[in-house]
Amino acid sequence: MDQIWQVTAVKYAERNSRTRQDSFILDDDHASPHDMDYFIWVLKSPLGTILVDTGYDQPEGDRRGRPVLRNPDEALSAVGIDPESVDTVIITHMHYDHAGGMNRFPNAVYHIQETELQYVTGPCMCHSHLRYPFSADHVCQMIRTLYDGRVRFHHQDGEVAPGVTVHRIGGHTKGLQVVRVRTQAGWLCLASDASHYYENFLKGKPFPIVVDLQEMLDGFQTVQRLASSPSLVVPGHDPRVFDLFAATDGLPDFARRLDFGPVRAVEA
Repeated sequence: MDQIWQVTAVKYAERNSRTRQDSFILDDDHASPHDMDYFIWVLKSPLGTILVDTGYDQPEGDRRGRPVLRNPDEALSAVGIDPESVDTVIITHMHYDHAGGMNRFPNAVYHIQETELQYVTGPCMCHSHLRYPFSADHVCQMIRTLYDGRVRFHHQDGEVAPGVTVHRIGGHTKGLQVVRVRTQAGWLCLASDASHYYENFLKGKPFPIVVDLQEMLDGFQTVQRLASSPSLVVPGHDPRVFDLFAATDGLPDFARRLDFGPVRAVEA
């Protein structure tokens, strides 16, 4: 029987100087402001703790002109997670804002799609446009972790733990995967960058950073099939997550429990 998990979204950064042209390829309103939040996700059950993505830290933010509100390890400490005690990390994809802190979890085993590591070490990285969201340091860290014996590869669909599965979507990167989690509210899909915003998957509007447009569009349908309902698809960067999911006693104001389900209807 699948385990029931708690799921917490932890916000560590935001970028509020964006417009809608930065979020949608097909959109008539290009100039309106469109904010972006940055999250990592914590899964907890009697089986243990699983971290989904590692975020990026202040030095990486400084290099890119995208400062953090709080370093991810500090944010995790505020929700009761000791980075050195984390033994399982799922990397949805290798972009800097999702895989930029692997060195902070020295005892973790990392789960990644084999396609993603092939992508970030292959000929696609000859193109500056495609490699821009990646960091060579992060890729090298993953290789070192592999040689330390702490990487587990998945091919398409795979199980990380009872009640936690990963599913390759592609589109945004070649090996982007989403995480399906059994919760008390039903099957929840952490879409990560398979859908940055609710509007992406609910209206079929692709995000501009894309390596395979068809896979991205197909992925909008897949994330909805993986979840028990569209309201349990959680986008990777949408500030509306904090409006749709209620604050919880005992958590800081930059964290939300997702496993209770949203308190309001999800609309595009």
